[in-house]
Amino acid sequence: METVSPEKIAYIQDVIQNNTIVLFMKGTAEMPMCGFSGFVVQALTRSGRDFFVVNVLDDPDIRQGIKEYTNWPTIPQLYVQGEFIGGADIVRDMSESGELETLLKKAA
Repeated sequence: METVSPEKIAYIQDVIQNNTIVLFMKGTAEMPMCGFSGFVVQALTRSGRDFFVVNVLDDPDIRQGIKEYTNWPTIPQLYVQGEFIGGADIVRDMSESGELETLLKKAA
């Protein structure tokens, strides 16, 4: 597979750096297109914090680019204050332990 253009990687970096909480997901917060993305949206919504969503289904280059950017093979991907947190399994574990809520409060 071809590598993603530098412009798409620059867009990904810009989104991550300029938004406190970013979720790269399949679909939108209002209409997730997979259960894993839907779960992360629910976890973030419960926190009451605003978050920025990038629908990777809108652009195949962004979908591939975010995987290359973090060297993480799956979507959704959550970023808080520029740091990659993880995917649905990690968010689920953090949510159950209370760690997610703590992290999101610190990001306020």
